[in-house]
Amino acid sequence: MDRQNIPAIIGMPLILCAVIIGGVLLAEPVEDAGLTAFDDPDSMANPIIFLAILLTFTAILLLLIKYAKQQLISLIIGGAILLTYFYVFLAISGHFIGSAIVAGGTAAVAAILAIILLYRYPQWYVIDSLGILLASGVAAIFGASLAVLPVIILLALLAVYDAISVYRTKHMITLAEGVMDQKMPILFIIPKRRGYTGSYEKITPSAEGTEVKKERGTFLMGMGDAIMPAILVVSAYTFIQSPIPAIGAATGALVGLGVLLVMVFSGKPQAGLPPLNGGVILGFLAGCLLVSEWSWVFVL
Repeated sequence: MDRQNIPAIIGMPLILCAVIIGGVLLAEPVEDAGLTAFDDPDSMANPIIFLAILLTFTAILLLLIKYAKQQLISLIIGGAILLTYFYVFLAISGHFIGSAIVAGGTAAVAAILAIILLYRYPQWYVIDSLGILLASGVAAIFGASLAVLPVIILLALLAVYDAISVYRTKHMITLAEGVMDQKMPILFIIPKRRGYTGSYEKITPSAEGTEVKKERGTFLMGMGDAIMPAILVVSAYTFIQSPIPAIGAATGALVGLGVLLVMVFSGKPQAGLPPLNGGVILGFLAGCLLVSEWSWVFVL
């Protein structure tokens, strides 16, 4: 085993575990704050709506990349990050502060401070720490908004889409490079050596890999690789009484990440979601089998 790969082998599973645990812990505050993304968690239309929004957003970004509208790309993504931080901090502050006005003000200040930290001090540990909070919040919002069956359908659709966009159309590679050109803090950074002090701004974009990348002194992992599997874990934790299916899903996600790392270390571009989503779904089903929990199948 190449010793250079050890930081990724240790760091990426730790990040994934942190996002999963964070998502589970934030699920209740998100529900209490009414920040769920869909009114009806059982609706089979939810995955289609999610995918339609994703495709629209992707198409807009690709057009902006094609016509070199870098400032507009930065504004759109930066605004989305700021809004997401506001929702996350609103759920947290609302859980501890009784006044909605005070909670909202606290969340706004915290979100602005987070953005300032990301853009003024883009060190890997700052980006990773705030990235875990951001990814946990997104996983909690969608995991608490979608029942298990719609989540499984969504993850299956996203795995197929990711495979097509990487291996066939290759537009996901174009999108990843375009976003990296803007130095947007939407990736996890794992240093390859102790004492690494470089910032995200010094990392040069490359088409080597897609969701997980090997870059000079660091490994990079897309936030979506942690968010998507965590959504199913949070959903299972929220909508199923037994914790075993959620634990099985988390275990399957880690196994899927292990498969992905083996693929990535081969040196070829890889789609991250097929092994990750496949692993978390299979792990969830294994957990259901252990406790004979199939009530989620009959929600219709």
